[in-house]
Amino acid sequence: MSLPLEGRSAIVTGAGRGLGRAEALELARLGAAVVVNDFGQPGRDGSGAASATPAEEVAAGIRAAGGRAVAHTGDVADHQQARELVELAVAEFGQLDILVNNAGILRDRMVFSMSEDEWDSVIRVHLKGHFNTTHFAAAYWRARSKAADAPVYGRIVNTSSEAFLAGSAGQPNYAAAKGGIVGLTTSTALALAKYGVTANVICPRARTRMTADVFAGFQEPAGDGSEDRLDPLAPEHVAPLVGYLASPAAAQVNGQLLVVHGGMVAVVERPRVAAKFDTKQDAFTYDELDALLTPHYADRPTGETFAAAEVLGLKHE
Repeated sequence: MSLPLEGRSAIVTGAGRGLGRAEALELARLGAAVVVNDFGQPGRDGSGAASATPAEEVAAGIRAAGGRAVAHTGDVADHQQARELVELAVAEFGQLDILVNNAGILRDRMVFSMSEDEWDSVIRVHLKGHFNTTHFAAAYWRARSKAADAPVYGRIVNTSSEAFLAGSAGQPNYAAAKGGIVGLTTSTALALAKYGVTANVICPRARTRMTADVFAGFQEPAGDGSEDRLDPLAPEHVAPLVGYLASPAAAQVNGQLLVVHGGMVAVVERPRVAAKFDTKQDAFTYDELDALLTPHYADRPTGETFAAAEVLGLKHE
């Protein structure tokens, strides 16, 4: 019996460590040949010298297990290096079928304390990085589809965050970038559907190098003497969903947002209109808006905003 991704090839960005590493290994386990991308800087804030070691070690591990993999150590936030990443996948494996965007950095600070560089760098790596690889992969799939005069196989899995959904107060740059990624994903999903390509976005929660301090108070489970239980925050809880979204089985899943962690997947519904007001004149006046909107918000719970903080309470039952 063939594997679900046998004969397919994939790119996973930020795959030298953490979530990206687990996702690359899962795609390889499901039969895909993988381009393991990682710029390799040691600091979670993007500091330190770039290193080929993280990407090369993951690629070597996939090959040692009998899979096919090659390392790419470029910076996906650089437009030309993102082009080279897509070209490498096609040159090495004959085609590109799957793109998993995961690369990112953190530079957390409250909005009133954040520097311009802290804002720009996070937007650059997360949002521009997602755009760059998506741009070149999308152009490749569109050209293939036009040449064949038929849809092709293409899967994009982007990485957002609960920080966007819940409105993380200390991460305005990260939350904004992750919100932008959702917009990029839904736009891409509609633009590429006719070519046979799907684009979906996940909001994962995992204990990685980037979140080590965030989850420092969440103790990892101890073994029970016979076998070790998987940490509820292990990246391995996220990777199977990525494998599924990359597979033929998910052909009807497009433009969707899913929260995933600790043995749980939640499908998040799109925003809906809660109320609508119409002016009784040619145009609204201040007084009319005051008479309509002030009572509407008067009984709302204190602190309630458009942010969906309830997602933070989701857990495996």
